[in-house]
Amino acid sequence: MKQNQIAEILEKESVKKLFTDLYGAGNEQANARRYSYLAEGFVKNFGDVEFELFSSPGRTEIGGNHTDHNHGKVLAGSVNQDCICAARKNNSDKIHIISETFHQDFTIDLNNLEPDGKTTGTVPLIRGILAGFKERGFEIGGFDAFTTSNVISAAGVSSSASFEMLICCMLDYFFNDNKMTVTNYAHAGRYAENKYWNKASGLLDQMACASGGIVTIDFADCENPKVERIDFSLDEIGCDLLIVNTGKGHANMSDEYSAVPVEMKRVAAYFGKEVLAEIPYEQFLENLPKVREAAGDRCVLRALHFYNENVRVDEEVAALKEKRYDDFLRLICDSGDSSWKWLQNCYCIETPQEQAICIALAMTELYRKNIQKSACRIHGGGFAGVIMVILPKEYTEDYTRYIEEKLGNKCVYKMAIRKYGAIHMDL
Repeated sequence: MKQNQIAEILEKESVKKLFTDLYGAGNEQANARRYSYLAEGFVKNFGDVEFELFSSPGRTEIGGNHTDHNHGKVLAGSVNQDCICAARKNNSDKIHIISETFHQDFTIDLNNLEPDGKTTGTVPLIRGILAGFKERGFEIGGFDAFTTSNVISAAGVSSSASFEMLICCMLDYFFNDNKMTVTNYAHAGRYAENKYWNKASGLLDQMACASGGIVTIDFADCENPKVERIDFSLDEIGCDLLIVNTGKGHANMSDEYSAVPVEMKRVAAYFGKEVLAEIPYEQFLENLPKVREAAGDRCVLRALHFYNENVRVDEEVAALKEKRYDDFLRLICDSGDSSWKWLQNCYCIETPQEQAICIALAMTELYRKNIQKSACRIHGGGFAGVIMVILPKEYTEDYTRYIEEKLGNKCVYKMAIRKYGAIHMDL
């Protein structure tokens, strides 16, 4: 398409329906303006030529906190905040990306994809994705892209994974005939984070962003995770999904995140295995005194979280399928309690006076103490960032005023589960 076609295309009924599926009822016009702005930005920087549109969402984590990297189970969903892009093939060996949101303008040479020693930033991440594509036998090529994003950055809704899956979607559409799976996308994103960012992440964030909807994922076979879509919307039970940004970003906490899988794997190593999923829970418990001595108590607590969290994911999925929504919400709270007490990812041990997550959780628990159909928990990797809150719709405005007063800043984002993951916008 070209820029002069955008206004007409955005008025089509089929496009309005797609935008409702992507962004929720009532948000269509605001997002249509985003795409008009996107087209204008692309033409301004790359000329009045034809381009394609792409979208990739952030994600919410419902259950299975820090289990994917040890081949466990998760329950997650894509959200209606996304990273969007206008792009075209440029028939060269260079990728030129302009990120309006982060004020970046850079070019990557496809002939130079080796790590350069930098372990943060967008350029190493994209180089890693490109290298990951090549390692798995997929094609890459040059393109020009103008991007913008409203996914909360460094706050636990996976702005980085959203961007990674956007890049993967473009590479798939332009150079691989749309033949790739969401698992292919996720492996490329994880490869980039593991090898180019030195971050020991699993596949959860990427799979949730790429898949769309609410999904449960079993990572027992990490090469080919088992994905099942769950047909559920919080609107069915009259609730809203709120993400509360506590004001402390987690962009510089890779060591804290990496310690979680490393310590779980330390327990696995005691039994001669690589990940906890390879060891029966009963065997772990029978050897608890020896494991404590060999690995240390925090490693053991984190392993206990892993085993019990896997069971909770199964219970959450069963509760949703059987429409036992009170049980589902209780299990979300149980999962959050386990993350707080056993996994211990609500604050950094080196900075005990900085506990924004704990303050937000404590204030929220006091608020929802007598409210039925509600839940709250740490969200995402933890240590800083955001919490997730589920409340009946009639409490949303009051809670927003309450928690923003307690935290001292505008911090509540009302979100919805979106139907689609990372997609080419065939309008």
